[in-house]
Amino acid sequence: MTDPVARAAALLKEHRASIDRLDAILVYTLAERFKHTQSVGRLKAEHDLPPSDPAREAQQIERLERLAREADLDPEFARKFLNFVIAEVIRHHEQYQS
Repeated sequence: MTDPVARAAALLKEHRASIDRLDAILVYTLAERFKHTQSVGRLKAEHDLPPSDPAREAQQIERLERLAREADLDPEFARKFLNFVIAEVIRHHEQYQS
């Protein structure tokens, strides 16, 4: 018979390893996303376009909330996360404009 505490510890270790891999994916994905948004910021600055695009931001939030529901993720969390990312992108874009 297997020791239930040892089995739980093994399962915990497996879950944590998966979480660590997913965290790495998130970080590298965000880095790639920011590379693109920084290019967008430079392009906007070169053409005197505003750093923020409220219509696009609203579309993206709606899209991400829909994707979150499809993925069984709290859409409110997804909205908050995207709002945080958008605020950081706008901050970068504003820096290119100055």
